[in-house]
Amino acid sequence: MNKFVRNAVVALLILLTNPHSALAAGNGSRTKNFDWTPVMEAIIEVESNGNHRAKNGNQVGAMQITPILVEDCNAILKQRKSTKRYKLSDRLNIQKSKEMFLLIQSWYNPKNNVEKAIRSWNGGVNYNVKRTQRYYEKVMRVMNR
Repeated sequence: MNKFVRNAVVALLILLTNPHSALAAGNGSRTKNFDWTPVMEAIIEVESNGNHRAKNGNQVGAMQITPILVEDCNAILKQRKSTKRYKLSDRLNIQKSKEMFLLIQSWYNPKNNVEKAIRSWNGGVNYNVKRTQRYYEKVMRVMNR
């Protein structure tokens, strides 16, 4: 029994001190340097064909952002103790739209799952796979060109 406990402690110490271990990373494949550019560009093409002034009901801008998403971004910023806030008019600014996309991904998709990002952009955080399938396929076709 003592040998087992000693081996378990040694293994745990190795995991905790090794920067390449899953335990040390703490959150799996999460990385701050993940490049969302291809996904954002494909979403922009599918949503608005690059038109930053596009409107469809309450969805506005190149990424077709809703007022609810802007509110969600501001709630995340508040939770993170940031003084930055987005306005509804920021949806017309492609750079700020991309910032909102990145903020949403960092909060709801910390493991940077591309499929989850695409589907949730179309169907919300609690998206339905069947209902988001066509959208997902469109975005993937654009990305794979």
